[in-house]
Amino acid sequence: MRYIDVETWPRREHYRLYRQLDQPHFNMCANVDVTAFYPALKARKVGFTVGVLYVLTRAANDIAAFRCRMRDTDVVEHETVHPGTTVLSDDGLFGFCTLEYAGDFSAFAAGASETIEAAKRQPTLKEEPNRDDVLFTTAIPWVSFTSFAHPTQLHPADSIPRMAWGKWFADDDRLKMPLSVQGHHAMMDGAHMGQYYKRVQAYLTEPGQFLGMGNA
Repeated sequence: MRYIDVETWPRREHYRLYRQLDQPHFNMCANVDVTAFYPALKARKVGFTVGVLYVLTRAANDIAAFRCRMRDTDVVEHETVHPGTTVLSDDGLFGFCTLEYAGDFSAFAAGASETIEAAKRQPTLKEEPNRDDVLFTTAIPWVSFTSFAHPTQLHPADSIPRMAWGKWFADDDRLKMPLSVQGHHAMMDGAHMGQYYKRVQAYLTEPGQFLGMGNA
């Protein structure tokens, strides 16, 4: 982690403007193509949720804006961020858990699956205090939504990016999935969102290359 010198930061004017707003978050929602990704995971018995979490986190780690966080009047840039996600228990209530990101997909998948199963057995809404090297993610697998809004603390506003994905659906001969991405405007702009979607789609299109598996 490193502290950013706000006085010399190219985003200093944007930071000062947007950190003062009552609602500084903005959200985009678009469909991504999972035509190659879904069967590649299914053929190898890898959970879809684990696969999506890996892709979303890997793409976020590629882009500095998704690793930057506000801390009072300071701005820090983490070297690595990790996915925090909701987990639905058998009684229909959800809890939170944080997964440790690993660049190697096999290592990530093994650890993530174990942590998610433990969270299902003992759901909790407690988060690790003062930890901001995370992403907040959730799955809405019942709905192919076209927009999404996350609950967000605004006073003071936190700057952790938020992602949600929905039910995949057939579009002619393609499989599509809605993906919502929310960020703090002091940390990122639409251009960063565009870069993020581009990275995510690249990983989804080439699962053999980016997940360390041969194509299905």
